[in-house]
Amino acid sequence: MGEQPGLVVVTGASRGVGRATALALAQDHRCSVLAISRDEKALASLFAEHSGSAGDLVTLALDITSGDAAQRVKKLVGGRRVLALVHNAGLLRKRPLGQYDRKDLEEIFASNVFAPLELTQALLDELEGDPPGHVVHIGSMGGYQDSVKFGGLVAYSSSKAALACMSQCLAEELKDRSIRSNCLALGSVDTEMLRAAFPGYRSTITPATMGEFIARFALEGHKLFNGKVLPVASTTP
Repeated sequence: MGEQPGLVVVTGASRGVGRATALALAQDHRCSVLAISRDEKALASLFAEHSGSAGDLVTLALDITSGDAAQRVKKLVGGRRVLALVHNAGLLRKRPLGQYDRKDLEEIFASNVFAPLELTQALLDELEGDPPGHVVHIGSMGGYQDSVKFGGLVAYSSSKAALACMSQCLAEELKDRSIRSNCLALGSVDTEMLRAAFPGYRSTITPATMGEFIARFALEGHKLFNGKVLPVASTTP
């Protein structure tokens, strides 16, 4: 038997931008995709939508903040080459300043910062190779330096700022291992998360449009970028 094709791993793949990214990778680019989310029912819907299309899509119901999550993903990857790792999973909680508690902060940073670092560390050997593995961090314009900031999102925006910095640090750490790392700071996309943060606001950018862009960037962006935080925004609320 021939060598198995490389994988693209996408977290937060059950809805919104993550779902669209996973579908674009599998259907448009004929990639083998490992789609991860804690929502098992939504993953089943994703698999059903993909069924019969080009490319291979495998789903994993998993809370990426759990202590053994990174090792569980590594075990399922099974030593296959990981061409790209897309850290799309994220947690947003909108709170007026003065109403955050420690649990809120820990859960937001666990999802948006700690889990991506742990998963990247676990898959370093699988990412290393030719062509270079590409770690893509899905950030936010809310965490982009000197961008417009909005009330109620201090924890979310701060976590995305940390994610952007982490992406740049990883590019330096991994430059001798043929692994690239970049962050896409997304502007408004018409998702459930956006509507939760800005009730009544509707973006003209659909998840499908953004997912198509991210899929292509995950596969090709390493050729031109490393250690960059790139704003991907036509509008912000």
